[in-house]
Amino acid sequence: MSSLYTRSKEFTRNRKSQSDSPPSSPSPIAKTLRHERLSRLDIASSSAGTSDSYGDRPSGRSTAYTRRENRLAALSSRTEDDSSRDYKKLYESALSENQKLKSKLQDAQVELVDIKSKLDKIAQQKQEKTSDRSSMLEMEKREKRALERKLSEMEEEMKVLTDLKSDNQRLKDENGALIRVISKLSK
Repeated sequence: MSSLYTRSKEFTRNRKSQSDSPPSSPSPIAKTLRHERLSRLDIASSSAGTSDSYGDRPSGRSTAYTRRENRLAALSSRTEDDSSRDYKKLYESALSENQKLKSKLQDAQVELVDIKSKLDKIAQQKQEKTSDRSSMLEMEKREKRALERKLSEMEEEMKVLTDLKSDNQRLKDENGALIRVISKLSK
């Protein structure tokens, strides 16, 4: 009976250490194993209720453990075979995907260089236009100033001309008056 006690004590220790680990999302294989284990426990509990002898339980447990170990070994060998077969396919698909991505990256880099060059050309053209515009504006301002100066000079000349015309008219009038006076005196 002491041997049963130590086994059950070790069993509970092992179960506690397994349950202390953080839960993770079960894989489909783990789900099927869990389902099989639960169905076995149901069968074992129904058969344990019918037999009262303790001698049947350890042997049932040991056979269940060996069956479980055999099943796990078979599953691991199957997954190893499947995974070794899939590695080549996965490698080839990853390699082809990498090649596609590299070509896309190269295309994008070429396009980026092209766009940058176009952008630089446009920026240079804008600078030239703005410098042309600024030089044109400077020239227009100079021309405008020159025209304004000419206009002010012409206005001044017009004033001088009007003054000269008025002086000329006055002189004509005086000359006419003097001619009359001289002609009267000479008679």
